[in-house]
Amino acid sequence: MSLFKKFFKNIHDRDRDDDTVTVKGKPKPKYYGTVTPYPNFNASSDASVLQSAIEARGVDEDVIISVLVKRSNEQRQKIKVVYEASKGERLAEDLKDALRSDLEDVSLALLMTPAQFDAFQLRRATKGLGTDEEILVEILATRSNQEICEIKRVFKEEYGEELEEVIVSETSDEFTTALLAMMKANKSESMEVDMALAQKDAEILFESGDNADGIDVAAFINILTTRSGPQLSKTFEKYASVSDVTLPKALELELSGDIEDCLIDIVKCSWNKPAFFAEKLHLAMKGHGTCEETLIRVLVSRSEIDLQKILEQYRAMYNRSVQEDILEDTDGHYQQVLLGICGPY
Repeated sequence: MSLFKKFFKNIHDRDRDDDTVTVKGKPKPKYYGTVTPYPNFNASSDASVLQSAIEARGVDEDVIISVLVKRSNEQRQKIKVVYEASKGERLAEDLKDALRSDLEDVSLALLMTPAQFDAFQLRRATKGLGTDEEILVEILATRSNQEICEIKRVFKEEYGEELEEVIVSETSDEFTTALLAMMKANKSESMEVDMALAQKDAEILFESGDNADGIDVAAFINILTTRSGPQLSKTFEKYASVSDVTLPKALELELSGDIEDCLIDIVKCSWNKPAFFAEKLHLAMKGHGTCEETLIRVLVSRSEIDLQKILEQYRAMYNRSVQEDILEDTDGHYQQVLLGICGPY
């Protein structure tokens, strides 16, 4: 069974991003995060509690964790401001000195804004020997246009380089073209589906793949990086009606390397983003060893967006919960903070 068939085997129906609830007569998006704002929040009190926990003999990790995972990111930013104003030292630096290993990494991740955390991940993926292409695609394929613009701004501010220039220097060929296309942040975010466009795009993709001179990668990149998720899902259905193979299978047959992985990941995200992240978590904990970086990256970055959906998809796809696998693969305070991010279980 191909990797893509395994991905689709047990997932729920295509994820709907337009789930809404009515609040005071107005439709609002449902909240699928696992971390919510703490009621009766007091930044000064929390800053004082953190300082005491950090300075305690032996460090009180339990207290640090209870504050960090039970506050929203916005609340953590306020705590950080108060802490640094009152103590005159950076909270992140104090946590670095107080904590160790994976607990340090996840705690520092929780202190960053979402854009800072994404920029940090992209920096780490492109710095030093080798490039982590998987992280580049994961972030750029799953963030909104506004989020991508903010990531680029923060990257320049934090690291003094344009993200586009870094991508060009660290990647090559069509893979570079695809990444730069996603970084333009002009992907449609409409929930409406244009059936005529879906049919037209399906035919273009079929003709681009069924070419004696080889696949027209530019056509695939253009469509896959500019259409909305719902629009692409309908295009995939139309493609199946004009081709003997599915679009993912066509990509597997015609492409190889980074560009194949990139375009297939875009297809997965378009069809069901929570399932895409569920697969990431599963691969991070499957077999011997655990990819702590992936666990932290996915759980922290999705904790106030769609982690509830990801947890549901994980159980549907693998017949066990993320929490069960975290309990098997991790331990100590690090395990405690990851379970806290996942919410009540």
